[in-house]
Amino acid sequence: MENEEYSIGDIVTLTDDEGVESEYELIGETECDGNTYYALAPTDNDEEYVILKLECDEDGETILSTITDDDEFDRVASIFDDELYSDIDYDEE
Repeated sequence: MENEEYSIGDIVTLTDDEGVESEYELIGETECDGNTYYALAPTDNDEEYVILKLECDEDGETILSTITDDDEFDRVASIFDDELYSDIDYDEE
């Protein structure tokens, strides 16, 4: 991912550490503590979404990276859960 802007609904190809490419749909975007985060859902299965952080690499190119800090991840995941699942009405039993 090189210096691109992303919009909800975009299909993004990500490459993992083993070089395997997978397609994800951008389903959410948020800012927290001055950083931009994206929620992406895999297009080939019904697994839950992943959250990636927008950063710049050593060459100044825009990349999406995993969040390694547990507290940071929990804060951002809470925001996305509220945004993505706020319209779901669960029956109280």
